[in-house]
Amino acid sequence: MNRLLVHVLAHFNSMKSLPNYLQTQRKRLSFSQEEVGFLLGIAGMNKGNKVCRDENFARTPSLQDALAYEAIYGRPVRELFAGLYQQAEQDVAARAKFLSFRKLQKSDARKQQTIIQLAAKASVNSSKQ
Repeated sequence: MNRLLVHVLAHFNSMKSLPNYLQTQRKRLSFSQEEVGFLLGIAGMNKGNKVCRDENFARTPSLQDALAYEAIYGRPVRELFAGLYQQAEQDVAARAKFLSFRKLQKSDARKQQTIIQLAAKASVNSSKQ
């Protein structure tokens, strides 16, 4: 593979995701913010204001709203909120790494394997940054 392509791919893989891709998905379907607000069940005038705040990272939607966005856009929550998911995954991996160093009394094999797998993600994520 040519060196420039390798560099571009490495740069692309190291880029962090946006906290969410709500606006991208809304525009893909040609919905207005007000229409999405209506689909979310927002009552009253200015339905688009809440959608605007969600899209611009001014607030984190509730779990109910996140699931509604998944239903509206037909994309998994972890994809719609890719940046938030990446941060949560890194946080869990870091805590799992810490937990793996602790002595686990009467730890069963499944638990140990899960902790090892989660902790391994912390090592992979820290090498990408």
